[in-house]
Amino acid sequence: MASSNSCSKAHESVHSSPFASRYVQNPTPKYVMPENSMSKEAAAQIINDELMLDGNPRLNLASFVTTWMEPECDKLIMDSINKNYVNMDEYPVTTEIQNRCINMIAHLFNAPLGDSDVAVGAGTVGSSEAIMLAGLAFKRKWQSKRKSDGKAFDKPNLVTGANFHVCWEKFCRYFEVELREVNVREGYYVMDPFEAVEMVDENTICVASIFGSTYNGEFEDVKLLNDLLMKKNKESGWDTPIHVDAASGGFIAPFLYPHLEWDFRLPLVKSINVSGHKYGLVYAGIGWVIWRTRQDLPQQLIFHIDYLGADQSTFTLNFSKGSSQVIAQYYQLIRLGFEVMQNCRDNAMALKEGLQNTGRFTIVSKDIGVPVVAFCLKDRSTHDEFEVSEMLRRFGWIVPAYRMPKGAKHVSVLRVVVREDFSRALAERLLVDIIKVLAELDTLPPKNAAKATALAKDEDAANDSAVKKTAEETEMEIVNAWIDMITKATKITCC
Repeated sequence: MASSNSCSKAHESVHSSPFASRYVQNPTPKYVMPENSMSKEAAAQIINDELMLDGNPRLNLASFVTTWMEPECDKLIMDSINKNYVNMDEYPVTTEIQNRCINMIAHLFNAPLGDSDVAVGAGTVGSSEAIMLAGLAFKRKWQSKRKSDGKAFDKPNLVTGANFHVCWEKFCRYFEVELREVNVREGYYVMDPFEAVEMVDENTICVASIFGSTYNGEFEDVKLLNDLLMKKNKESGWDTPIHVDAASGGFIAPFLYPHLEWDFRLPLVKSINVSGHKYGLVYAGIGWVIWRTRQDLPQQLIFHIDYLGADQSTFTLNFSKGSSQVIAQYYQLIRLGFEVMQNCRDNAMALKEGLQNTGRFTIVSKDIGVPVVAFCLKDRSTHDEFEVSEMLRRFGWIVPAYRMPKGAKHVSVLRVVVREDFSRALAERLLVDIIKVLAELDTLPPKNAAKATALAKDEDAANDSAVKKTAEETEMEIVNAWIDMITKATKITCC
């Protein structure tokens, strides 16, 4: 028996192809590690075979995240992938490169820096971490001010639009801050500055403005928000600040709309986050958070460590972090000019024009904003956007369909994110395939879209009229539901 096994193993070792090995005949290990090892060729082939069933990232038009970089940058990433950025003393050049990125971005956002000033910011895994850090800074500053004034500091709130990214809801849940949402409305799918300022009170740690909405790419009017809030602060004696969530728009506006005031040129804007892995043109995950001045980042939140070889200051939620994305960001900042963003905008406009020429769609995105084309069917009486999205997948395209936020849930849209690698040729190909889908839908029996629209309108009305529950009330409802369920289960068991 032993001799047979030896012969079998020796026989396997001479095969150059993993498809000739015994491993392709066996089920792939899924939930429990196998007892025996396999060859590296077989392991790689098995995984590659399954990954072929994933979508093509280049055709994933749902994502804002970068899916292509130049080969030269790919090599830089691989050469530095084994460096842990947190070891600043061991990798001083990488640390210097991150500091250069922070300063370049701060100048891009018009931070009030002198010739010898160093910008205040941090590299993060993405905008979610950046928002957590900015939110914590606002909460701590608000609490410190309330304590010094001898006032209660246990009920902080944050005001933002219902078009917020889920990371804002995460921040408020994780760090116990009340989230106050400004509902959107049909035809106006971003936060209304007037309604936002009305929601502000003495417990508001900041107003978060979304500069590049996930839903339709639209920029919110940060200047109007700043002006209205300055007036309210003056009347009330408060000092409510603004954070700009520029995850998508932060690397668009400075290049395409340099005269648009949304950044540190506005006095109440105290911090800004931006995603390097979106229009910063770097693979996932890199984000940045920049503070207006050093005084806007509470020193109590900065940690000092010395067990990595030298005294280091750090303010991040994550500790270990790869260096490769930081280096890739620096490559893009010094490599690329204004042409890339202009190409994105031009291709978005070409796609928008092609959709309008079909006569079947209404465009709900704006010309001034992130290069996103959001559109909906003019006639939804027979078919809807979800059917268009589903049928486009047959051609390889991932074009999401979704409902707008609270206040306009009866509006469904399709959205195409025009990234650097979405060429004019791809835009033309997408239009051809959309026209094919429309022609096929016209031959199919109608779907009951009217019923879905009515249900969505009812849901909007219910949301508008409902009184918001406190966290304690929600928690008690969950606890009581569990108690009821356990009680019923116990009775059934006893019977």
